[in-house]
Amino acid sequence: MNAAQPGMGVARALALAVALATAAPRAGAADPIAVADDAGRTVTLAAPARRLVTLAPHLAELAFAAGAGDRLVAVSRFSDYPPQAASRPVIGDAFTVDYEALARLKPDLILVWGSGTAARTKDKLRDLGWTVYEVEIRDVAGLATTLRHLGTLLGTTAVAEAQARAITADWAALQAEYAGRRPVRVFFQLWDAPLMTLNGQHLVSSAITACGGRNVFADVPTLTATVSWEVAVQRDPELVLTGGSASEPARPGRWAEFPQVSATRRHQFARLEGDLLLRSGPRFVQGARQMCEAIERTRQGQPQR
Repeated sequence: MNAAQPGMGVARALALAVALATAAPRAGAADPIAVADDAGRTVTLAAPARRLVTLAPHLAELAFAAGAGDRLVAVSRFSDYPPQAASRPVIGDAFTVDYEALARLKPDLILVWGSGTAARTKDKLRDLGWTVYEVEIRDVAGLATTLRHLGTLLGTTAVAEAQARAITADWAALQAEYAGRRPVRVFFQLWDAPLMTLNGQHLVSSAITACGGRNVFADVPTLTATVSWEVAVQRDPELVLTGGSASEPARPGRWAEFPQVSATRRHQFARLEGDLLLRSGPRFVQGARQMCEAIERTRQGQPQR
């Protein structure tokens, strides 16, 4: 087929490139592969994907965990784990994608983040004809399901199933270890100016619950939310958690202005390894264990590290 004619719009040319990339027949094709993604859309492939693009760091981690790191042809900014992910070409970030570079890569599957990839980006990818699988993990069962679905789509079911079972078993062991312990009021601080936290539907909140904690803002209506200092003080957290580098000490920040808050009065501030917890990836249970240890120190009246 001839190249796009002069004057053809960029979007039309990109759509043509996608059509050429995705319409090539596969010898000996078996029955199509079909799974439902986290947006409820059925994602169908003629054969296991061989060229994969991920548009969030945790999606690259999931691809490697599912045994498909060798299929990964491009990633988003900040994809640095496992180390091999950092060697892949960067195709964009949560807000922008280099569509022309994407067309040259000819992926047969693109993973996007449900609540993190811009809606306009997801819409444009689908409008251009790419096969898109949307990931939105809210609990460990969903994490295991995502790994299994990726194994199906990528033809790596044995590795993906083993990872899903290992994560599920580790999670069950963690829940059993901390079951029945005294509840601890926890505030998970995403940001301090403005003050931001997360609700009870967030994956991180499931870790708070598993550790015997109680998310003091579990009731806010949105997954992440800006809250007032006045209300945060009224809810009197016993422990304030933040995500970042665990090697850096946690600092009370503005909480020091409120000595009536239990966490301030008892100096209960802990910084957890943010990439483990907040990326919603295969290392999540490791991060949850760090959280449980911090909550237990609060429960026992011990200083945070």
